[in-house]
Amino acid sequence: MTSPTRLETDQLRRLEEMRKTFDRLRAERIRAEGEVERLARDLEEARALALSELGTDDEGQIQALIEDAQAKNAKRAEEFSLALREVEARLKQLGDER
Repeated sequence: MTSPTRLETDQLRRLEEMRKTFDRLRAERIRAEGEVERLARDLEEARALALSELGTDDEGQIQALIEDAQAKNAKRAEEFSLALREVEARLKQLGDER
């Protein structure tokens, strides 16, 4: 049997390096597929929760609901602030009348 030539030795070394790269990439692919499956389950759970709590799982409709709630909160906060100022003014008037 003849000993391998330098070209054959270099090719075997390159093949071994490529095998390591292939094995690493295969492991990364398996991890990524597992992550995709987990994220898909999480997304489905989030959609089911949104549907049960908000009546929709549509992102645009949810964003509209959020914006509407924020507008209502801002209006209520302003109304509360106005009511507090009115109470404060009345109390000051009562204090001044004494």
